Amino acid sequence: MTHKFTNNLINETSPYLLQHAHNPVNWEAWNNATLEKAKTEEKLMLISVGYSACHWCHVMEHESFEDSLVAAVMNKNFINIKVDREERPDVDQAYMNAVQLMTGSGGWPLNVVALPDGRPVWGGTYFPKEQWISILEQITKLHQENPEKLLQQANNVAKGLKSLDMVTLNTNAPTFETAFIENAVNTWSQQFDHQLGGLNRAPKFMMPNNYHFLLRYAHQTNNKKLLNYVNLTLTKMAHGGVFDHVGGGFARYSVDTKWHVPHFEKMLYDNGQLVSLYADAYLLTKNNLYKQTVEETLAFIAREMTTNEGAFYASLDADSNNTEGTLEEGAFYVWNKPELQMLLGNDFDLFSDYFNINNYGIWEHNNYVLIRNEDDATFIKKHKITLETLQEKVSHWKSLLLKTRNKRPKPRLDDKTLASWNGLMLKGYIDAYRVFQNPEYLATALKNANFISNKMMKTDGGLYHTYKEGKSKINGYMEDYVTVIDAFIALYENTLDTKWLNTARDLTNYTFDHFFDETSNMFFFTSNEDASLVSRSIEYRDNVIPGSNSIMAKNLFKLGHYFDNEHFNKTAITMLNNIKPEIQDYASGYSNWLDLMLNYTNPYYEVAVVGTNAPQKIAALNQTYLPNKLIAGSTTESNMPLLLNRYNPNATLIYVCVNKACKLPVSAVEKAIEFIKE
Repeated sequence: MTHKFTNNLINETSPYLLQHAHNPVNWEAWNNATLEKAKTEEKLMLISVGYSACHWCHVMEHESFEDSLVAAVMNKNFINIKVDREERPDVDQAYMNAVQLMTGSGGWPLNVVALPDGRPVWGGTYFPKEQWISILEQITKLHQENPEKLLQQANNVAKGLKSLDMVTLNTNAPTFETAFIENAVNTWSQQFDHQLGGLNRAPKFMMPNNYHFLLRYAHQTNNKKLLNYVNLTLTKMAHGGVFDHVGGGFARYSVDTKWHVPHFEKMLYDNGQLVSLYADAYLLTKNNLYKQTVEETLAFIAREMTTNEGAFYASLDADSNNTEGTLEEGAFYVWNKPELQMLLGNDFDLFSDYFNINNYGIWEHNNYVLIRNEDDATFIKKHKITLETLQEKVSHWKSLLLKTRNKRPKPRLDDKTLASWNGLMLKGYIDAYRVFQNPEYLATALKNANFISNKMMKTDGGLYHTYKEGKSKINGYMEDYVTVIDAFIALYENTLDTKWLNTARDLTNYTFDHFFDETSNMFFFTSNEDASLVSRSIEYRDNVIPGSNSIMAKNLFKLGHYFDNEHFNKTAITMLNNIKPEIQDYASGYSNWLDLMLNYTNPYYEVAVVGTNAPQKIAALNQTYLPNKLIAGSTTESNMPLLLNRYNPNATLIYVCVNKACKLPVSAVEKAIEFIKE
């Protein structure tokens, strides 16, 4: 295929950048050569940040960046830089902070104008074509006629960025109390939607870490009302259109309050965390819907998002070609009534009641997004059929629709591999294995962990951020380290292979060398080996993905126990104490920190299982929801502090300890669980 235009993005590997390689805009990638070019030519930089699955990024590309008139304005006056936010989260974070400072809000596409030295002077998100041209012409005029005004703006923004996302050392003695957590949750609970789950607003994001914490907190405080709310939310999400009932897996969020119509892109990071959440929720409730949700999500990941090497792809686009051959959001996923009637025949009435092919399930243009609003028990009672009959029918319907849907043009795939998101999905597989003991889940986890070790580790012991077509590149960010460390610790707990625990410790030591801020005892997002940007931030607030510092603090807590490392233990406490003053008024933004705080306000158990039958006893132990414990184990003698001098060739014993004080060893799993539940 011949193209009228080709720019320098043709040399990149990011699918998002390659999508723009044939725009008439003279796009450059973010690199040293491009930044030098801006300085040499003394031209303003126009930095446009997006990602492959971003719907409004595609809209702006079509309206503006594919337009020759717009391109002429951009090419004449700016060095135009396209950034994949997933490939360069450091650049995205720095300029997103700047735009939020300047405008009070942010999002993608993110568009920023910066001075030749990179300091931002203007920014915003999506703009229609005419408005976009007008803005660029005004900025160009200002640059030519009154450059001092832009310099003043750059200085003001730079001052604001210095104060943003910086953490000061909390010199008050660390005190973590149950009343503090209770107050934070009570304030947070005023936003809960007790009819439809989630928070009382739209759009609704899944926020898996929020509900992971609330599940644990409700269980440990025996708060039935809160547990009911968490279960309501998890049920509504699994029943909603935000879950792909045909192919499995979750979209990124729903645009409405009832979890019905999703923004159809599917992201690896959501699905990895949601697998972990639903696995733990099943462990506590034994709700079969949760098990089914995990199984169907992992079937989707295996089918659509996994490479032959065992790596996981980044995302699937919201848009795909419709029957007219033009890109349309959700075209791959939605159904119309005549199509379903033809496919399902005599089963259509039953199907339409189950998945709401009615006023409750209609979206727009006579299209339906499948959604459930009844559980199976209610449905079979209403229709006077057995559960077995219903399950057979639902399985047949899903198989039939999946086969039909796969004939449609598929959404575009972002086929790069990110270490951070692979860490989240790896943890999902390990958690699913821990709960359901499906050996295929462990095999997938091990294959992915070995891929990360063999293909994404640098010779100096650090990590690369991204991998594609046999090549790893871009120095890893703090988010890469923390998620991989967390997953490797979990892999050790489920395999007892110390290789994974030792690698987690080694990666942790690496972060102290390259990311640690001695002033605050927190970790920067970027390595000290990376080129400096307009700001070097410390990411600590929990969002859809928890902040890298909160994950790191939890990693240090566990590794401190495993290796009896006082430096790790003290750092985790200091980090939590630093963030404590911010937590109470906005608990949903600090749920992973609150989860760590529970480790200090409630007993936290070190469970050491030693002997030839250790794997079997650990598997049995894992069938009970025990969020306040870590597991160490060995089938032979071990020098690990928690296992030292505990091997008995004639018996497999379980030691339940709190802060190195241990109960008498027991051989029965049930007795060990009793100790933990006391």
